[in-house]
Amino acid sequence: MADYTKPLPVIEKWNAPYWQAAKRHEFVAQRCRACGYTHLPPGPACTNCLSADQDWVRLSGRGTIYSYGVYYQCWHEGFAGDIPYNVALISLEEGLQIVSQVIGCDNEELDCGLAVEVSFDDITPEVSLPKFRLLK
Repeated sequence: MADYTKPLPVIEKWNAPYWQAAKRHEFVAQRCRACGYTHLPPGPACTNCLSADQDWVRLSGRGTIYSYGVYYQCWHEGFAGDIPYNVALISLEEGLQIVSQVIGCDNEELDCGLAVEVSFDDITPEVSLPKFRLLK
């Protein structure tokens, strides 16, 4: 873990429950208690009504690839050993979207509309990143 050179998320008071759940391999999002809107990424206020009164709900972790790109250029030195790598926009069953990576397959296997399921990549003792795998 000490040789991990990619950027890591900054864990703050308002997003700590998201990262704590990810560490337990649970996929969650914020739901506003004022208006009922569910959103990702986590933030200090509801992105619909701006209320700070939010709760956390567990998500299924299933969805489909809405869009994706394969990077052949290194934009950050931490990714130098991963070229080429993919970045995907995942549409979740709950109607949310998340930008992540599809792992466990060749980039040539990716296509829009393919079913995926969340998988957690344990990076450090504090951080597990939600990534996705193709459902076969």
